[in-house]
Amino acid sequence: MASGSVGSVLGGSLIDGAREHRVVTDDGVELAVVEAGDPLRPTLWFLHGFPDSRDVWAPVMNRLKDRYHVVAHDTRGAGRSAAPARPGRAGYTLERLEEDFLAVLDALAPYGPVHLIGHDWGSVQGWEFATSPRLQGGLASFTSISGPSLDHAALWARARLRRRTPADLRALLDQALRSWYITAFQLPWLPEALWRGPLAHGGWSALWRALEHTRVSGHPAPTLARDAANGLWLYRANTRRRAREPREDRVAHVPVQLVLPERDPFLGPRLYDDLDRWTPVLRRRTVKAGHWLPLTRPQVLAELIAEFVDAVRVGTIPSAGRDHSADRSPAL
Repeated sequence: MASGSVGSVLGGSLIDGAREHRVVTDDGVELAVVEAGDPLRPTLWFLHGFPDSRDVWAPVMNRLKDRYHVVAHDTRGAGRSAAPARPGRAGYTLERLEEDFLAVLDALAPYGPVHLIGHDWGSVQGWEFATSPRLQGGLASFTSISGPSLDHAALWARARLRRRTPADLRALLDQALRSWYITAFQLPWLPEALWRGPLAHGGWSALWRALEHTRVSGHPAPTLARDAANGLWLYRANTRRRAREPREDRVAHVPVQLVLPERDPFLGPRLYDDLDRWTPVLRRRTVKAGHWLPLTRPQVLAELIAEFVDAVRVGTIPSAGRDHSADRSPAL
């Protein structure tokens, strides 16, 4: 595993009883990590997406910390973590993020496999880790929310372009319309200007509430402008590269739970039609919610995570390979 140095610090956290740490990666980036709960219990590791920080997971982690050891880190450039000294694609590739994860994993959970939970770009990272030979034995399970493997997504698109049936072309068009922002984020300077300007000063909050149909405030961390501007490099470093050269051997080496929000404006359900090909053990659950499930339906998500983790631990994964609705609490 990647080497890294770790230190404990005092700092504010939205997670009750949290312990804060700093891990320095082999390229000198300081990553902020938070943990809560008993380290002798099963470890749940939470990965956040764009334009969020680890704080997006606080409502879920607070519900699980008394039963498990819960851990989350801010991706490089987000939240309390430092950014690479030189901005650019090289500092944000999925390969580089895997090195970061190996470093924080070594520091905070060196003695046993962890249960991984990812949302948005955290889920994209999670697929990278759950299919990586380097992490075989380091993970126990993976719960994916609103973020596909970039390899799987590219191969899904290629298969539909080859077949060109009306249903396939409709699915491609639907996903292309949902993914318009990925192309926009490739533009120089303009996306940064929008995130540091109108979106950071009320625009994102208004758009977020409209997208999610909720009164819950989006992005609980005060670092939105910086997080988003740095996070744009995730798209620039990875999406086109993986679309051009998808890897066909990225099969998950752990049981996977796919949680599908029914009202996700960015990812259509057809995108996951071929997922059985890359997940020998797959459980699907659908929830009546939008994209930001960790903030709008934390109780439902905490229950799904706990149920899946416990099933993996005892070797009885319910509903494997089938779709089941999970809608046990009202949206916020």
